[in-house]
Amino acid sequence: MKCTIREALKSDMPKVLELIHELAIFEKEPDAVEVTVEELEQKGFGENPDFHCFVAEVDGVVEGIALVYTRFSTWKGAVLHLEDLIVRQSMRGHGLGTQLLDEVIKYGNALGVKRICWEVLDWNTPAIDFYESKGADVKRDWDVVHLDEQGIANYISRL
Repeated sequence: MKCTIREALKSDMPKVLELIHELAIFEKEPDAVEVTVEELEQKGFGENPDFHCFVAEVDGVVEGIALVYTRFSTWKGAVLHLEDLIVRQSMRGHGLGTQLLDEVIKYGNALGVKRICWEVLDWNTPAIDFYESKGADVKRDWDVVHLDEQGIANYISRL
């Protein structure tokens, strides 16, 4: 199987969103995706994009993505955050995930970041095994903390 990893184009965003929806279903959150193609196009392209995206293309079809952005760690400095690495379920096991992760690591290295980080659900054993096989350290003693839109509004209302 011939796979090409390349930087995403604005025209890839409908396929990117399709894969995001597929991930949401896999993660048992089918109605959680709020982002639109228009927002992906607006926020991912232009003078100061909010994210960088790589796609895995097989026979001209986008079958996987890796979406990253930089952030700043008070301990380390520049950090690259891998928001999502998604491979279409029917294409898993063919090396696309490895090739996408390879591209993310090369990109982070070229940026000179001190760390590349991401989250994985504790029940997603295949993903955990995959990341650990690549040398990643899965931090099982950290909890992810979120305030969603309603949580932000509730917080603000108490100020």
